[in-house]
Amino acid sequence: MRRDSRLSGVLHVLLHMAEQSGPSTSQALARAMDTNPVVVRRIMGGLRDRGYVGSEKGHGGGWTIACDLGDVTLRDIYDALGRPGLLAMGNRTEAPGCLVEQAVNAALGETFDEAEALLLRRFGEISLAALSADFHARLAERGGSPALEANHAA
Repeated sequence: MRRDSRLSGVLHVLLHMAEQSGPSTSQALARAMDTNPVVVRRIMGGLRDRGYVGSEKGHGGGWTIACDLGDVTLRDIYDALGRPGLLAMGNRTEAPGCLVEQAVNAALGETFDEAEALLLRRFGEISLAALSADFHARLAERGGSPALEANHAA
């Protein structure tokens, strides 16, 4: 089963965008996310609707960060993406007639719900600023510069 990597990809490009002084084109972001610019525009449009990014059309235009990274959490971005499924596992059937399978579904369902609640709560505790600080700490350990690392996304 293929995993949904949109959250990871969007967080990746948002942090690169935060390091840049100017706008990032959909084409450049698509390269960084290994996807199509149309997909990027759809995703970024949802983030723009929530005020996380801004966009400018025309020559020299593109996408920019429009929020304070400290005010936006992973949960906010996850919600803006339409709350994609968190777990790849699920019940074999949703309404089984077998009592054994009903017992299995009840145990798994409760456990899945608890795991998702924990994950979502943790997402709400991590800001984009915390991710940016982690990036800068890793960069300092390596002795690099943000400008060199930003070229990776362009």
